[in-house]
Amino acid sequence: MLNARYMSLVLKYIVRQKVRSAMTISGVALAMFMFYSVQAMQQGVRAATKQTSEDATLVVYREDRFCPFTSRLPEDYQRTITALPGVKAVVPIKIVVNNCRASLDVVTFRGVPSSAFDSGVFGSATIVEGSAQEWKRRGDAALVGRRLAERRGWSVGDRVAIDAIQVSIVGIIDSDQPQDKNVAYTNLEFIQRTAGNSDGEVTQFNVLVDDPKLLADVAASIDAAFADAQEPTSTWTEKEFVARAVTDIIEIVNFAGWLGWGSLAAVFALVANAIVLSVRDRVRDYAVLQTLGFSQGLIARLIVAESLILSLIGGCAGLAAGLAVIHFGRFSFSVEGLSVNFTAGPGMIAIGIALCACIGVLAGLFPAWEAYRRETVESFRAV
Repeated sequence: MLNARYMSLVLKYIVRQKVRSAMTISGVALAMFMFYSVQAMQQGVRAATKQTSEDATLVVYREDRFCPFTSRLPEDYQRTITALPGVKAVVPIKIVVNNCRASLDVVTFRGVPSSAFDSGVFGSATIVEGSAQEWKRRGDAALVGRRLAERRGWSVGDRVAIDAIQVSIVGIIDSDQPQDKNVAYTNLEFIQRTAGNSDGEVTQFNVLVDDPKLLADVAASIDAAFADAQEPTSTWTEKEFVARAVTDIIEIVNFAGWLGWGSLAAVFALVANAIVLSVRDRVRDYAVLQTLGFSQGLIARLIVAESLILSLIGGCAGLAAGLAVIHFGRFSFSVEGLSVNFTAGPGMIAIGIALCACIGVLAGLFPAWEAYRRETVESFRAV
């Protein structure tokens, strides 16, 4: 677009208008920070709710119940579910949360049998610190998701208390499943005794099926088996169950998405306005450049380059700030014991930079065209 020798001239124009350039860059940075944050939320929603062909887990919950406090199923349902065709493994889970409402800092305890990590239901979870043997040996031990541990500042060896539940952290786990990153896994019997002596009761069953294609058939079989029971069930795929529980969050995030795109429109208007004002202030400068041999096309490219640089500087600053806040904040929307993590990958950075470049070029086209059409004599007379 431009030779390197002309870039110093563009930078001088930017530096000469310090206040205007700083305000333009700050506005672009703020808008891109908002856009990046919204995209991180939307990506987290997709990761938590999008069904894939490899998903093979069902969630069995109490019919017409939503919050873990109200879903109570007999633990002996496990035997009936295990005997159904297509079922590979069943894990009873007791869930206790310190806040059932939507929040950015919810601690979710999941009580599971000591054999749960050998059943395949939690096959994606790996212990990155600590020991699984210690977790099986101690009744009050907890394996904590990495995101929860980082957000709370917990580490292996700590003893923590949330409401009436006191546990010793013996391990940190990581997983590609969003729900495993924000929970503390404890022994099922321990959490049952701690949560109001609910021996023999669980919140839900996680069911691993032999073939993902059988998910719908197995779910129907489970609900049919307990249709006439005192505690009927409602069975969903894991991703459908999460999407159903976090409907309000999804609607909020979708609305925020429109705000993100609106911020990009504001960036376009901001950069375009700044360049238009800058060009008007430098009409005579451009006339002098024309008398020195600068072509009108070259001057137009200088204007577009200035717009592009302002947009990229502001955009990169906003994206860097967004990445830092999302990465170190470890934010998660949690509701009813389920989590939607804010996730930000490098692909989103590349998209943001590309959008800033497009906005910068487009915002500079109109003032560049104005300068291109203006004759040298007319430029001298304009000021």
